[in-house]
Amino acid sequence: MSERVKEVAVQEADRIKTLTTDAARSGAYLYPIRGMAYFLSHRALWKPLTAKLVPTLSLGLGVTTFMFVFTYLPQAAIMTFTQGPLAAVSAALLVLSESSTIFTMLSKTLLIEDALVDTFDGVLISKGTTDLVSSGRQIKAGNNPMAKLGKVIKSPLARFSPNALIRYFMYLPLNFIPVVGTIMFVILQGRRMGPSAHTRYFQLKGWNSAQKEKHIEENKAAYTSFGVAAALLELVPVASILFAFTNTVGAALWAADMEKGAVNEHGTSPHLREQAKKAE
Repeated sequence: MSERVKEVAVQEADRIKTLTTDAARSGAYLYPIRGMAYFLSHRALWKPLTAKLVPTLSLGLGVTTFMFVFTYLPQAAIMTFTQGPLAAVSAALLVLSESSTIFTMLSKTLLIEDALVDTFDGVLISKGTTDLVSSGRQIKAGNNPMAKLGKVIKSPLARFSPNALIRYFMYLPLNFIPVVGTIMFVILQGRRMGPSAHTRYFQLKGWNSAQKEKHIEENKAAYTSFGVAAALLELVPVASILFAFTNTVGAALWAADMEKGAVNEHGTSPHLREQAKKAE
């Protein structure tokens, strides 16, 4: 039995190593960075964010304050038994992660879902893939991509599902394992977050579940790479609202590359792959 356990453990470790290597080589983790640069350099994309800024910042501050007041000390006390002097820092990071997750889910569900859809569609229009966007919403005349967005034909991103929150709390105990556990937690979050970033793209393409699953499986490493980078950016409460928008921009830039066929065998832009090589 012990030999079988060892064999399974070795196989799982090899699988994770291969996935991590392929994820790094894909360069997809650079799309969230590109998203930040593109967002900052295109003022028209700021409108959906600025319209929701005050209520979302208030929500973020409220959630973070509540979590630190009521959950930091109990978690720090528990982590003292497993992490010793690192417990204070680890517990703070854990509370930040918890706060960010709760804040992101609440804000995306209650406040900014439609704004993220507008941002995604606006980037696609700015990258010359208007035909794709027109399958999901009306296109108007306008002097910038955001001004061209008309009435939504296909309903936006899926509403809140408790599944993501349940998975989050299932993975949460990993953080009690020093260093390695936190890394595993972020990777698992990234594996979920990567494909979800393209929910709107799959909707505009009109793909069914089988088509989506096939595409995600073929680009599993790239989606994990994107998801890990995006998850790390959205780890910071309050500021995560900005990164939710820049990650959406990055996802849209990636979708535009896919739509134009400007991707390599890794599912990403060849130019992005060259950047990833330089960083290795």
